[in-house]
Amino acid sequence: MNVEAPAGALSKESMGRPFWNQRLETIPRAQLDALHLARIQRLVTYAYENTAFYRRKLDAAGVKPSDIRSLADYKRLIPVTDKSEFIGLQQERPPYGDTLALPPDLVAHHCETSGTTGVPLAIPYSMVDTVRYGESWVYGFWGLGIRPTDTFYFAFGWGNFAGFWSAYWGARRLGCRIISGGGLDTKGHIQAIQRMKPTVLISTPTFALRMAQVAKEMGVDLSQSSIRYTYHAGEPGPTALPGMREQIETAWGAKAGELLGIAEVDAMAPGCPLGDGVHVNEMNCYTWSMDPVTGGESAEGEIGENVVTSYANTAQPLLNYRTHDLVRRRESGCGCGRTWVKFDGAVLGRTDFMVTVRGTNVYQTAVENILNQIQGVSMHYELVLTHEDGNDVMTVRFEPEPTLDAAHWDAVASDASDRIHKALHVRLRCTPVAPNTLPRFELKTKRIIDQRPKELRRALDR
Repeated sequence: MNVEAPAGALSKESMGRPFWNQRLETIPRAQLDALHLARIQRLVTYAYENTAFYRRKLDAAGVKPSDIRSLADYKRLIPVTDKSEFIGLQQERPPYGDTLALPPDLVAHHCETSGTTGVPLAIPYSMVDTVRYGESWVYGFWGLGIRPTDTFYFAFGWGNFAGFWSAYWGARRLGCRIISGGGLDTKGHIQAIQRMKPTVLISTPTFALRMAQVAKEMGVDLSQSSIRYTYHAGEPGPTALPGMREQIETAWGAKAGELLGIAEVDAMAPGCPLGDGVHVNEMNCYTWSMDPVTGGESAEGEIGENVVTSYANTAQPLLNYRTHDLVRRRESGCGCGRTWVKFDGAVLGRTDFMVTVRGTNVYQTAVENILNQIQGVSMHYELVLTHEDGNDVMTVRFEPEPTLDAAHWDAVASDASDRIHKALHVRLRCTPVAPNTLPRFELKTKRIIDQRPKELRRALDR
């Protein structure tokens, strides 16, 4: 099977179809698993023969590439890897440590993670990697309704941060017109959209809402702009947070979509057209779900940590790579017609930020979903983690809506605490702070403020 086959000529008839590549998006599970095994066997051999890192890792585990005869063998025998290992090697021997599988002159693009929770990870891409990575975005663009006749506006600074570089590769793959907003401030983005009339906005979800807020202050109604679609990544957005979807679609008068991506792995999971989760692009990735407590495989439908293997990064291979993302994984098919693995609601939380408060596991996204439904709570909030009397404690600090009288702030905080208690069976402190006091972000918003003692923190790798 030629898994790199193009979608085909875009005739008028093909422009109306629901899939970018129906053959690849609807492969039966048995064929997908057989394809994964064949590709994994080649990838393990490639990584072992071309990187000192994986050769050392597999030799220490007493594993040879020929030992992988099934997907179960792969999950059981190949050691898990973690971002912290790659960062450590890169610090010892910049820029990529001994993890590079290609000659340095074949690295076509260099990016880095945002580094909001630690030292940035350097990410090398070959030219082939950029093409594969871009294709992952196209599946999501097409499923939302975006076509080659659309024009993309990138509200993105175009630095080394991986961010939306891959979305740019995807827009080029789809054949769309591209407008860069690099270097502009928020008002500048709004004015450029008014002037250039793009139809697709690419940004983080919180920045889309920030632009809408600033536009309102400028007397501009973005729901009447040329934008017909907004597409987001980098933080929980329209799929993970239905309340945010409603806010974005109302503010922009557009249809909002989302993609789950990991900069060093792939734009790995485009949003489901039904809007209730994301589908892993199984042409570029193989995933399984690990029980965060036992380390064994989680059952289908149970929450576990997503462990991913990327076929899209030939420059720096990633085998059994811990993402620290908590997901509810399903293989049982989807009403949209895709057979690819689905994560209900995208990422449900992080192993780093799954805190146990009085015996109850509390996930970041669960709290955010509740906050997004409370009248009087603005989009600006943060979750502060502390450790008191032997327990983790999560405190919600939020800005009330600017139009809300200060006399009502405590009532809104009480309402938030009551709703969280009813939904999650644990009571969290909810504290209002004055509007415009929490930080604003153009790229990835930092929601979690971890003030626990260092010895109690887990590695914050994202």
